[in-house]
Amino acid sequence: MPALRDPYPSLGPTAPRRRPPRHDGRAPLGALPSSGVGIPQPEQPVAAAGPLHPLTNRERNQQLRTYDTQVKSSFDKIVEVLKRISALQHDPDFEQKAQALALDTLGFSLPEEVLAKAWVTQLDMRSLFAWCVFETYKRTSEAFFASDPLGGQEDTAFDAFVRDCGFHLLDVSPCADGRLAHAISYALRLPFSSVRRRPYAGAMFDVERTVARWIKTEHRRHREGVPNQAHEDTRYLKVVVYHFSSLDPHHQGCAAHGSDDAQAARSGLNRLHDFRQAVENSFCCGASVILLLLGLDTDTDAIRIHVPTADGTTNLSRWLDAREVYDQTVSMTPEAARAAIAERVGQDAGGGIEEGMVRFISRLLENNISQIDFVRQFHHGAYGDAGHAERFIGVGIGFKEIHLRNLTYFAHMETVEEGAADLDVGIKIFKGLNISRGLPVPVVIRYDFHSSVPGSRERAVGSCERIAAAVHGRYQDLSRQGLLHTLLTVRDGDHHKPPEVLGSSLQGPVGEVH
Repeated sequence: MPALRDPYPSLGPTAPRRRPPRHDGRAPLGALPSSGVGIPQPEQPVAAAGPLHPLTNRERNQQLRTYDTQVKSSFDKIVEVLKRISALQHDPDFEQKAQALALDTLGFSLPEEVLAKAWVTQLDMRSLFAWCVFETYKRTSEAFFASDPLGGQEDTAFDAFVRDCGFHLLDVSPCADGRLAHAISYALRLPFSSVRRRPYAGAMFDVERTVARWIKTEHRRHREGVPNQAHEDTRYLKVVVYHFSSLDPHHQGCAAHGSDDAQAARSGLNRLHDFRQAVENSFCCGASVILLLLGLDTDTDAIRIHVPTADGTTNLSRWLDAREVYDQTVSMTPEAARAAIAERVGQDAGGGIEEGMVRFISRLLENNISQIDFVRQFHHGAYGDAGHAERFIGVGIGFKEIHLRNLTYFAHMETVEEGAADLDVGIKIFKGLNISRGLPVPVVIRYDFHSSVPGSRERAVGSCERIAAAVHGRYQDLSRQGLLHTLLTVRDGDHHKPPEVLGSSLQGPVGEVH
């Protein structure tokens, strides 16, 4: 089990954290700064140790840094605010002071019924904590859909680029680990609306559901010409993103694969082959599917790409390391660097690889160069939260608005029974992050629906209520102690708008929320 970082540090100075020595033959990245004291404030940009790569998008890096800092600080200051409120609970005007403090520091008021009981019994800090996490999540979601802070809502130029590369749909399955939640918008710098993203523990995506998605995609191409005409020579690109740790490979790798990098890569490739084989067995058209395997270093965000050969074969023992590409091209002009990257991709493929795949992989490498510099600029070369530091668990299907590293642990499921293993991992993680400190596990349950389909919303609501009841039933002891709370949400996937809140376990029995 990966080591857990406390996302809610205690007051007082802490000793500098030291990263373990590198295992890739490079020099250590150095000690990380000590954590701050009091309510976390948005961090100021940290100057890079040296000049940035000529292909790095400096402005975009700063935009992404600002968004990441704003969102995470809004979650991380909750505990310190509640500590200050707890110290006031015996004051004569406690309720007024508490509400004023919450509005001033958190931006929202607290539930009056909880504050009103403080004079009779101890203030229910667990309920207040869960309330604040849920309220912060709601506000984060609303802001995401209102302002499009990542700029990924529509990108016709990128969509055209993907089709020009020979692909009509980009389907990516990263691991559900919170350290990969930013893989699309940050590590790969892809517009989120152009990518079908569905995380799974260990990146072990559901083959049957992916085949169903392939069928739906091909049907629309034949019937509606969306996203392109069926006669056009393009394919369905399925990507798996596994992860590893360059600084502590034996402890901070993928928990689903026992921190075994080779096993993570091998399992991801096997699942990709299962998907293609399923299409071939059922429809005799496996040629319409193309596969790509990526690895992501959760310490530095550098990717490794297992460049497929001309016949589509993937060699697990060979990959193109973005850090090596960075070092090779850092002294070049942007034009020369792009040409060198494309040449390197072709060499790794052993010749004969399709020109469209070369251009697509080259784009991924160029995009990742900006992210490598992002981590060097703002995190001293490697993230301080090497292990889990998620703020809440996301359960169900959806969460289009979550694109930040270590914000959410995902457990995608239709039923608790089928996703029990993933959910158990999440609860285990939060036993270290929250329960060990007496804080509850906040669980946001989410199901998307399509308003164009009759009865879709009602079925999504039913799924939320069923899953919520099952979650509380599976973890009865935690639920009874107030150490597990759920927020139920649904969202209309046919429109770009935030999720609708149905209710929460803070408002009474789960089965009664509507």
